[in-house]
Amino acid sequence: MTQLPDLPHSAAPASAEPDATDAPGQDVVYRKTIKSYVLRTGRTTSGQTRAFAELGGTFLLPYAPGAFDPTAAFGRSAPLVLEIGFGMGEATAHIAGVRPDENFLCCEVHEPGVGALLKRIGEQGLGNIRILRHDAVEVIDHMLRPGMLAGVHIFFPDPWHKKRHNKRRLVQPDLVRRLATRLAPGGYLHCATDWQPYAEQMLEVLAAEPQLVNTAEAYAERPAYRPLTKFENRGLRLGHGVWDLVFRKV
Repeated sequence: MTQLPDLPHSAAPASAEPDATDAPGQDVVYRKTIKSYVLRTGRTTSGQTRAFAELGGTFLLPYAPGAFDPTAAFGRSAPLVLEIGFGMGEATAHIAGVRPDENFLCCEVHEPGVGALLKRIGEQGLGNIRILRHDAVEVIDHMLRPGMLAGVHIFFPDPWHKKRHNKRRLVQPDLVRRLATRLAPGGYLHCATDWQPYAEQMLEVLAAEPQLVNTAEAYAERPAYRPLTKFENRGLRLGHGVWDLVFRKV
């Protein structure tokens, strides 16, 4: 889920229908491939390059289809939260810092964003983050077992403003269903967007998934763990709204 450093959106699919199997061992084939990102150009700073060299060996995980062992990956057993597209990692690092007893598996393909989060990990001494520089949809399909996630974060994915591009939005019924299967009972899916038409679509899609139940009547109050980023503050000053949705696995 990825963007240039001066944009808040980070996850956007290239198409709306996957052709990967729905889960390991299931022979479900789709005509097209959904992607959790649009790969954008951007410059990696010297600090980010150093972070790759110094911390990449510890905090970057390889994409490896098959059974993912979070205890081995993190060196401990703890609730696992998946984040799809973290941009430059500002919110990710904050959340990992205020929730040290949870592990955060974060998918992002934008190299400057990965470097920026690695840099934050080093500066803030965070040990509960691991990064996969790979398409999150393939990670979900081929690395994550049903029921292994305590939570999923999708913050400010690309809204694809034009109506003819709406089908490219990340939050679609098929992906939500697949995420719901990976959630443990009581686990949560937290989405946030600053584009009202996308918020309305998210609400419709999430409410239609029978494995999930809304924790609010419609949109949720921003949970305390999710910080207001500089991009969000800028939007709020300009009068833009922000919508959070938090659903739980029944």
